[in-house]
Amino acid sequence: MKPSTNRMLTRIKSVYMFISERGTVTTQQLVDEFGITPRTIQRDLNVLAYNDLVHSPTRGKWATTNKKVKMTS
Repeated sequence: MKPSTNRMLTRIKSVYMFISERGTVTTQQLVDEFGITPRTIQRDLNVLAYNDLVHSPTRGKWATTNKKVKMTS
């Protein structure tokens, strides 16, 4: 796996964990927490949403779904 792909997957996992621990979060909270651009966060959220791991109950806010996730390191 390319280092850039590994870095992206690690970041997406961290984003998921952040949302999971905090409940509902805003896109801006994620941008501030991870220090990356809103566009990058949006791409990460799109990957998570495509895999039914997060959803947006209202515009600009994100929460995890009830889908079971097995975390590995």
